[in-house]
Amino acid sequence: MAAPKDKKADSRIDQQMIRELADLLNETGLTEIEWSEGPLKVRVTKGGTPIYAAAPMAAAAAAAAVAATGGAPAASDDASHPGALKSPMVGTVYTAAEPGAAPFVKVGDSVTAGQTVLIVEAMKTMNPITAPKGGRIARILIENQQPVEFGQPLLIIE
Repeated sequence: MAAPKDKKADSRIDQQMIRELADLLNETGLTEIEWSEGPLKVRVTKGGTPIYAAAPMAAAAAAAAVAATGGAPAASDDASHPGALKSPMVGTVYTAAEPGAAPFVKVGDSVTAGQTVLIVEAMKTMNPITAPKGGRIARILIENQQPVEFGQPLLIIE
């Protein structure tokens, strides 16, 4: 007869990884960060308790939340827009080169491919975010000094 499986051994969480995620929260000014690997998903929030869930359960909970609100949130519409410029990293977004300076772009401005439109600070490094194509700024979806997530839509270029 085989020995019973040790459930505790199967659900061990890498405490060092959680500490690194918490440090990343402090460095970037974010209030929440999520990490997943295979079926394991870890979310660390400031002022809260880390949540551990298998990915399928988390997806089902998210689907239930969308159903409860009566539809998909507006952010997902922006994310699927063909002109959406998405954040390439987690960090803090800046709309101008320095405090008090004019913003890189405003709604209605024309931009060219490669033009700097925002900056995302990640781990104390300023990363210019450039327009992937030319067009007109239709919407700006973020505010100056706002924490952003990887893949979050920042603005719409039409």
